[in-house]
Amino acid sequence: MMRLFYYLFLKPVSLLPWPLLYAFSDFAYLLLFRVFRYRSKIVTNNLKRSFPGISEEKLKEIRSGFYHHFFDGLFETFKTFSMTNEEALARFRVINPDVADRYQAEGRSVIMVGGHYNNWEYLAMSVNACMVMQTAGIYQRIKSKFFEKKILESRKKFGMHLFSRSQVQQGALDNCSTPLAIFFAIDQSPTLAKKVYWTTFLNQETAVAFGPEKFARKLNAPVVYFQIDKIKRGYYEATFKLLTENPLDEPHGAITEMHTQALEQTILNEPKYWLWSHKRWKRKRKPGE
Repeated sequence: MMRLFYYLFLKPVSLLPWPLLYAFSDFAYLLLFRVFRYRSKIVTNNLKRSFPGISEEKLKEIRSGFYHHFFDGLFETFKTFSMTNEEALARFRVINPDVADRYQAEGRSVIMVGGHYNNWEYLAMSVNACMVMQTAGIYQRIKSKFFEKKILESRKKFGMHLFSRSQVQQGALDNCSTPLAIFFAIDQSPTLAKKVYWTTFLNQETAVAFGPEKFARKLNAPVVYFQIDKIKRGYYEATFKLLTENPLDEPHGAITEMHTQALEQTILNEPKYWLWSHKRWKRKRKPGE
């Protein structure tokens, strides 16, 4: 079924010229949000809990802006299935890669942390071409092996190494022979993780995966936050910010607090660009946690 969907819809859409692609995005916004109210209750509840006391006018403004951006991002992701290398590098760049690259000379890997903010697929696809260090990403396997293969092909366009969560659990990143810039998305709900860190994120008690801090300590790797900003429609740039250079000197939980607060500040500055349709807070604290 996914193979048919890919060849009859996704691949043809990916070949559309940009103006027509965004026309489809605008139509999807009108149909799926304005008419069918796609995940509107989830988005609205997430916004109300994250911004207590928000006015109805402001809520509608953020929600509308989110859906416009969400459908743009969706069709931009479709475009990656046929995007040329030149197009990819013209639409995404890293402002200050040296923040992470300078550790290459020291033989140290770097933990890169960020969230599902703006177009993270463009970062996954292009960031390896923007850095000196070899990049690596961790992904969650999906049921359709065919679709997973196509997604991984686009993400590996410029040579990013990709590891499934099961491969990481089996030690794929424990003994790297060369330094890696290892990218983590830290805003997914850690429903399967046994070890999580509980904190307050966007005014809500939130479970945060402990993986980035765990690997930073295990590899003695500096931790760098990456923020993706939207320059204009279809164009993005990432900025790196060093959170800590010596993770072993930080108290337990401090690294997780750092990257969680960094992402929260990014969202507060421009809330419409975060993935509000995600069920971020579905994991609740159990007795004893």
